[in-house]
Amino acid sequence: MSATYKYEEALARLEYIAEQLERGDLTLEEALAFFEEGIKLVRICSKMLDEAEGKIQVLTKDLNSISALKDYIGGLELIE
Repeated sequence: MSATYKYEEALARLEYIAEQLERGDLTLEEALAFFEEGIKLVRICSKMLDEAEGKIQVLTKDLNSISALKDYIGGLELIE
């Protein structure tokens, strides 16, 4: 399994795996293989979400710093 999934692709594959497992007509070996792949996909998705959350926190912190600076300098526009 490639770790180069986009989040939406990994989630779609995980949904497919869940559907297959819920059907209940897989052999034990097939079910275990799907389950193992599903666990890997959950980890991939979780890591992607954690990374996105970290980026949002950094951007929010930067935005809060800019807002505080704008308030401090009387609402002047910052030029970057």
